[in-house]
Parts: sequence; structure tokens; C-alpha cells
Amino acid sequence: MQLRLINNPDKSRAILYKIARVVYAETHATTLRLVEAMASMIANIANGTGRDYSDIISDSELFCSLNPESENNKLLSVNVTDNGFQMCLRVVSRMLHGTLPDSCNGATRFHHADKMPSWSTSRGYIADIDGLLFYL
Repeated sequence: MQLRLINNPDKSRAILYKIARVVYAETHATTLRLVEAMASMIANIANGTGRDYSDIISDSELFCSLNPESENNKLLSVNVTDNGFQMCLRVVSRMLHGTLPDSCNGATRFHHADKMPSWSTSRGYIADIDGLLFYL
């Protein structure tokens, strides 16, 4: 008997999980408020630039967790049954359906409060949400 792998044709589920993994890795899913802000920022980028979600969440300049040397990189492999990851899935699903309000004031950039990237020195942050600073 030979088994054949059947791929799920619903690509929206794949992007849901990819975005949720990045949101989880960047926020550690510490609070709902922070997860909503990160998902809002991703939506703001997509709406403001016309970039595809898969292009946005593949941007290692934007999301440090995508870099293999990042301490958050291992969080991209979170178990799908993790409660924090399940929260990320629910929030990202709301974002993809257009029902997530913008909770980061239109921000399109962010960084962790303990880091200071060079681009941030010439800008003022517009929101400080649970250890992440958000910028226009």
C-alpha cells in the first residue's frame, strides 16, 4: 500500500500560520494587547504599501526573529497547541478578515525597547506597548 500526501488547497490557512508564528516569535505572546498591536502593524504595512502579507513576514530587516542568530528565532517553531500561539492565531485571523482595529496608531515599524536600531534615532515612537516601541 502506497500513501500519498494530500496538500491542503486552502492557502489562507498557510499564511495565517506563517503570520501567527512571526507574531508569536516577536511578542512571545505575553499579552493580548501586544499581539493585537503587532498584527495591526502588519496590516498597516500591507494597507499602506500594497505589499503581500507573505512578503512582509519574510522581511528579516523588519522582524529580527527571522534571523537565525536571533534569540527569538527558535520561537518560530512553536508547538501549535501552545496557548500563546493559539491566541496569535485568533488575532491574526481577525486581522486577515478585517475585523481587528488598529491598536498601534498606524505604526509600520517597531523595535524591542532594549534595542536601539539606527533608523529609530531620527524618529519619535508613537506607542510603547508592553516593551515594544512602534513608529510611523
